[in-house]
Amino acid sequence: MALFSFYSVRKPRQFDHKPIYWDSRREALEERVRKVKREMGILPDRPEDYKPSIKGTFVEGTRHLRKSKSKGEDMQNRIYKNMRLLLVLAVAGVLFWYLFLK
Repeated sequence: MALFSFYSVRKPRQFDHKPIYWDSRREALEERVRKVKREMGILPDRPEDYKPSIKGTFVEGTRHLRKSKSKGEDMQNRIYKNMRLLLVLAVAGVLFWYLFLK
């Protein structure tokens, strides 16, 4: 009988398709042709066409994320700083409780 455990939750299998043949030059050429046709007005604009231009604009639109990106900080560094701040606050809270409330 298997027991339910919170610590070892199984993750579903991911779909991993590896194409047999992929020509990156042909794909880049088709993308350029589509872009030129859209600029000339032959093809209508689609929402999927804006995805490459939208990527990364959220970081550039927010001041605090732009500042941390220019400093070279990443997500791991921010998590470390937040954990360090929580540890310092916890130690200060314990000291305050021990010195003044006990």
